[in-house]
Amino acid sequence: MPPVSDERLTELTERLENGIKDLYASGRYADYLAAMSKFHHYSYSNALLILFQCPTATRVAGYKVWKTEFERQVKRGEHGIMIFAPSQHKRAAMVEKKDPATGKTLYGSDGKPLMEPGFVLATRFVPVYVFDVSQTEGRELPNIGVSELSGEVTGYEDISARLSALSPLPIMFGAVPGTAKGYASHMEGRIVIKPGMSQVQTLKTMIHEIAHGKLHPPDFLADHPKQRHEKEVEAESVAYVVCQHFGIDTSDYSFGYVAGWSRGRELNELKASLDIIHSTAGEIIDAIQPPQRNPEQELSQAPQNNHHRKSKKAKRK
Repeated sequence: MPPVSDERLTELTERLENGIKDLYASGRYADYLAAMSKFHHYSYSNALLILFQCPTATRVAGYKVWKTEFERQVKRGEHGIMIFAPSQHKRAAMVEKKDPATGKTLYGSDGKPLMEPGFVLATRFVPVYVFDVSQTEGRELPNIGVSELSGEVTGYEDISARLSALSPLPIMFGAVPGTAKGYASHMEGRIVIKPGMSQVQTLKTMIHEIAHGKLHPPDFLADHPKQRHEKEVEAESVAYVVCQHFGIDTSDYSFGYVAGWSRGRELNELKASLDIIHSTAGEIIDAIQPPQRNPEQELSQAPQNNHHRKSKKAKRK
């Protein structure tokens, strides 16, 4: 097969964009947003703490929030993820004296504010514990896509082998924390895929994690580190384009995944990364496709082989 064309890649990414826009217009997305609005948005430092302690975390909340807002219970034996939360407390201090009637500051004969013993509010940060959705059980959260794809793939073993050869990190099957299907870790020097999934889900996850491995080095090695939502949109978009090219439909999973990680209906992350998505998907597609046979070379070899066989027969005579 010839290398995949730019027109083909553009067609597939446009199909992805249109599918996500249709999802945005559906009632499922409204339900999803209503649920997601209840989750707290954590500071950058707390987001790093969550990432270091639970790299696969997706939805994080405190014990009481899970119970009262989502009707879910933290599973027995689960360990919380420690973050820091602000806590206000009163401490004794000299404060400006106020006029009881007007609340205005009183001044002495020297023109300076009069002071008296009192209390001020001080903020300090204390450790608190939160839990990822994978550590809880109970009522299902609204979803905008299927949780796992099903189905078999023709040539699955060949495609898997070609993906493994292309991957920047060795691929292995093993336990994956939380609800994730796999992960790519430059620190561990490997890609890990959850075993026991369908062939469709396994291949899509392999491509997703290979895209992470190719495009997203550790932040301290990157010239311009990307935020997680940008990385996830890029990786899943690459997986969708590659799978669609080979007739493997991941729409039910990929549309919801990309929509869930996008910041707004304009899909700015997707549009900003189109060149990266195209080039990476094209590279993976070309690596998966069987080697192209050269008919001219085969024809040029055929007469030589026939002549060789005839000469052998002549010698036998």
